[in-house]
Amino acid sequence: MEEKADIIAFSTYIWNLEYVTKISKIIKLIDPSIEIIYGGPEVSYDGEDFLINNSGDYVIEGEGEETFREFIKRKMGIIEENNIKGLYEKKNGNITYGGKRPLMDMSKLIFPYEADEDLENKIVYFEGSRGCPFNCKYCLSSTIHGVRFLDTERVKEELQFLIKKNIKLIKFVDRTFNCNSRFSMEIWEFLSSVNTTATFHFEISADILKKEEIELLAKAPKGRFQFEVGVQTTNDEVLKNINRNVNFSDIKEKIEELQSIKNIKQHLDLIAGLPGEDYESFKRSFNDVYSIKPEEVQLGFLKLLKGAPMTEEADKWGMVYSPYPPYEILKTDMISYERMTELKSLEAMVDKYYNSQKFTNIINYFEKKFENPFEFFNALAMFYKEKGYFKRNLSSVEYYKVFIEFNEEVIKCHYEDELLLKEIVKFDYMSFNKKKWLPMFLNRSISKKDDKKLKEYIKINYNRDKNYHGEAYEIDIIKYIACGEFHKSKSYVLYDEEDWNKIKDITEEFKSN
Repeated sequence: MEEKADIIAFSTYIWNLEYVTKISKIIKLIDPSIEIIYGGPEVSYDGEDFLINNSGDYVIEGEGEETFREFIKRKMGIIEENNIKGLYEKKNGNITYGGKRPLMDMSKLIFPYEADEDLENKIVYFEGSRGCPFNCKYCLSSTIHGVRFLDTERVKEELQFLIKKNIKLIKFVDRTFNCNSRFSMEIWEFLSSVNTTATFHFEISADILKKEEIELLAKAPKGRFQFEVGVQTTNDEVLKNINRNVNFSDIKEKIEELQSIKNIKQHLDLIAGLPGEDYESFKRSFNDVYSIKPEEVQLGFLKLLKGAPMTEEADKWGMVYSPYPPYEILKTDMISYERMTELKSLEAMVDKYYNSQKFTNIINYFEKKFENPFEFFNALAMFYKEKGYFKRNLSSVEYYKVFIEFNEEVIKCHYEDELLLKEIVKFDYMSFNKKKWLPMFLNRSISKKDDKKLKEYIKINYNRDKNYHGEAYEIDIIKYIACGEFHKSKSYVLYDEEDWNKIKDITEEFKSN
């Protein structure tokens, strides 16, 4: 309101629609003369109904760049076009529509970032193409046919501009980046060769990766690329139900090929609530994806978006979903609401403990105690719920302590297993936390005399150009981490205080000193 605007324009998405509609109503109450125009996916498929039921004057349907430009030109008196294609208008309570606008020429897109913008160490988004060759029923991209690309030379020029800004992460918003092999290979080759510390994120379809693409990616610097792969389900019948004509075996083969080159972080997506998938099938899907051991496993929940074909089939599959954004599935004819909430809790455990990569050795220890990974994470989620941990914020220390409690109250193992677990927890804790002190449940297993001796040894032999820290373990921790062998034998590990992940086993040299 301080801007004294004549027109206010909102882009609407599932995450902001409720805020936008409320704000718009308040704006009109304050000053009815201010015109409001909406665009974005949340108004593109019911523009007329939206204007009838909400405060505001205009809705842009679909791609907004050209429609919005013409709208502004008309307001400025540059053009006198009454019916602007892609625009809904409310006049005296009546809605008029300018008709469908053809998909725009990608070469006319304006690069959104400016020369004087400070983008250092930020995450920016980049668009190299629009559209998707696939027709997944839950996705809005399935309603627009064909894929359009920017010219590759322009893409490289714009990426070079961003690289010079010292950006931390550049996320391509392309729906399926590798749907055109010539385009993807040219961009990947360029990004593999440039001098940058930036990471580039792509959504890809793994099953269509070609041999020459994988060979090219194998030459990329480690950490240069990260891929998000929409597996969604490993049940081939369910894949057919959502119009994905692919088999999980084909997806898995390419994911494992990418994994073998060891330089690309992979994020694999699953969706709960898909048509025809029951609880047991989803459990198998989770275990199938988890067995690949990607860097991240994302559990999502089906959203029945406005305009997506899946919405029309909701009754067929007994789908009940929230009428409010983000329109998330509540239950289906095969998964009850209670089961769905259990999966929500399991998702939280996977995200916190697996995806953070801070509890790897602890998780490996517990997995062996359960029939499969799903059962472990589900048991951990139920333990969290029972203890009330979902209802409060845990400290970074408490996230580790949970495993000690879980072991005592759920696993109920004998003394040696308890000792082993505490040492594993200490090892993972030491890798990601400052180590000048340890929490009480991870007391240092070393006498004051030996601790003083260890510090003197490190000071004499190592503390020259940087500081080091020595830690004692009740077991041969390095051997256990490396190959899973449990030896109850005192060991000593040297940590670099500038990089706590840099460790050295100094057991033999210290003992012989």
